[in-house]
Amino acid sequence: MTQPPAVPSPSVYPRRAHEIDFRIHGDDMQFVEVDLDPGETVVSEAGAMLFMTDGVQMETRFGDPSSEDTGILGKFLSAGKRLLARESLFLTTYTASRAAVETVAFAAPYPGKIVAADLRELGGTLLCQKDSFLCAAKGVTVGIAFTKKLGAGFFGGEGFILQKLEGDGLAFLHAGGTITKRTLAPGERLKVDTGCLVGFNPSVGYDIEFVGGLKNTFFGGEGLFLATMTGPGEVWLQSLPLSRLATRIAGAFVRRKGEGSVLGGLGNLLDGRE
Repeated sequence: MTQPPAVPSPSVYPRRAHEIDFRIHGDDMQFVEVDLDPGETVVSEAGAMLFMTDGVQMETRFGDPSSEDTGILGKFLSAGKRLLARESLFLTTYTASRAAVETVAFAAPYPGKIVAADLRELGGTLLCQKDSFLCAAKGVTVGIAFTKKLGAGFFGGEGFILQKLEGDGLAFLHAGGTITKRTLAPGERLKVDTGCLVGFNPSVGYDIEFVGGLKNTFFGGEGLFLATMTGPGEVWLQSLPLSRLATRIAGAFVRRKGEGSVLGGLGNLLDGRE
């Protein structure tokens, strides 16, 4: 009996996106260092660059630099999608312009972790929260995806618009605290705090669920809804969303002002804070 030919692994085919090498440095305040061979390019959000060697050419581009064959209209559509996601209309490219390996580094904007996502190994598409994209090899398209379910759009913590990364190259995401990856089997459900979701495969179902119970709703501290993720696929979660960190900082600032209003500087001195 003749056996059907084996299907090659995706890793057998050459990438259409640029091949880049990288190193992630640090623990809680990480940055990623990218090595570029001559002519290679990496794309990043504006303001993410930490340093670059002298042979790196920096250029700010309107729309998505990985979609160069779309013309002026395509660039405007690409920029408009980023505007809907509350992102900058511009992305920045860094290209090795000399006949040597050049290096450029990108820093995380707040304490957390950087994770490298190989889109070729993830089926070519990754959905992620707004503001999580840090940089990617040229050839990875940075677009948007709309939440299909009304409830998830209103109460899922990410709104109706998610970032969508497409291609077969490396992309780097940043999130707060520690990032963990969960692999869900078909039909397996995972309940997640709405602010802790970082990214997931398109095969994962994304919806919301009412917390339930009077005490849970008003005193549980998790809000009215939880995000529900249904497999199959992979889900990335963050342990410290920026919104949670900002709330704690704002609360501490308000408490300090209130405590200092009675005793003034003497109260701070007695409390050991001055």
